[in-house]
Amino acid sequence: MNTTVKLPQVGAETFGDITEDANGTPLSHAQVIRNVLAEGQKAEEVGLDFFGIGEHHRDDFSISSPETVLAALAATTQNIKLGTAVTVLSSDDPVRVYERFATLDALSNGRAEIIAGRGSFIESFPLFGLDLEDYEELFEEKLALMAKLRHGDPVSWSGSHRAALRGQQVYPLLEGKPLTTWVGVGGSPQSVIRAARHGLPLFLAIIGGQPAAFEPLVDLYHRALKEFSEPEQPVGAHFHGLVADTDEEALELLWPHYQRTMNRLGAERGWGPASRIQLQAAMGPQGAMMAGSPETVARKMAKAVRTLGLSRIDIKYSAGSLPHEHLMKSIEMLGTEVKPRIYELLTEGSQN
Repeated sequence: MNTTVKLPQVGAETFGDITEDANGTPLSHAQVIRNVLAEGQKAEEVGLDFFGIGEHHRDDFSISSPETVLAALAATTQNIKLGTAVTVLSSDDPVRVYERFATLDALSNGRAEIIAGRGSFIESFPLFGLDLEDYEELFEEKLALMAKLRHGDPVSWSGSHRAALRGQQVYPLLEGKPLTTWVGVGGSPQSVIRAARHGLPLFLAIIGGQPAAFEPLVDLYHRALKEFSEPEQPVGAHFHGLVADTDEEALELLWPHYQRTMNRLGAERGWGPASRIQLQAAMGPQGAMMAGSPETVARKMAKAVRTLGLSRIDIKYSAGSLPHEHLMKSIEMLGTEVKPRIYELLTEGSQN
């Protein structure tokens, strides 16, 4: 267990899930996007450190262009870091990713971040004419290029899936530091080593099992950084969750929306039907779901920070079709109650 604990940044993430109104009617994609803008503004208002938006290209999510929504947030916020959760780099062009995020960085006065990953959905590959047989090679090549581009300097690079660059300067120029570019991983040792090889910070997607099970991957990452003679980098983690007044309320709010989402994904991926017991286990003391009362969520998040040595911990607060009003309340409680309590718990722990 990591015994040296620094107070982490605390963030909120959404995939722009299609939510329902009070009558159970799904909202339009356009209305959900407008609601996500309000949710990001709420995250700033309540003192959260990061707001992330995921990229999807399917009917149950509203946001296929996160940077556009983040640009609107850049113009209406002052302090909160703004980024993706994740950018599906495998099906994008790293040069265009750099251009969009360098623009966002300018608009936000240096608050832009990228979490680059392969994504847990594959719909972008056929959409953009890419072959899934190239899944691994596409990400390997594009991350190598992104690792060069993020510094804002002229780049020379060659690969198999896009034109070579020979001393190419890409614009706009950055005003200062390189673009913060995390590598999002879901549990693969090869992905962890890849992040270390490029000297990029690691972001874990912990959506099941026990958070403590990821401790060997964090240890591997730090060892790999040393092997590649790279400086130490931060580690962050993303969890699903929801903050409510009580644990019981969180369960009741989540269950119908969790069931619907998991059953749809199960039909696509060959899983069995979701069960309420499954959700309760995930919400339990050892589970990865950061859902419940502020005290419950704070204690679970503080424990994950200590165990994994996290510099940032985010909750994906959007939960399938759960209405916007509950999401706004969850964000508010995450900032005003959970974050301060996490800091209290970590400070108390460091004094013991």
